[in-house]
Amino acid sequence: MHATVGDEIHVHGRTVGAGGQRGEIIEVRGANGSPPYLVRFTDGHEGLVVPGPDCEVEAAGAKK
Repeated sequence: MHATVGDEIHVHGRTVGAGGQRGEIIEVRGANGSPPYLVRFTDGHEGLVVPGPDCEVEAAGAKK
């Protein structure tokens, strides 16, 4: 996985009924855009994320 500051990360719920989370990548700590990423989630908290198969990164300014 590769990301840059400003990209958005989507963490999908792992169980039925669990909501997903979205956040903005505010710092890339790995080499050449690789994880871990410091993320500011929409509820305001920040956390260090090492994305798994339940995550996807959307480039800044991209629309789905």
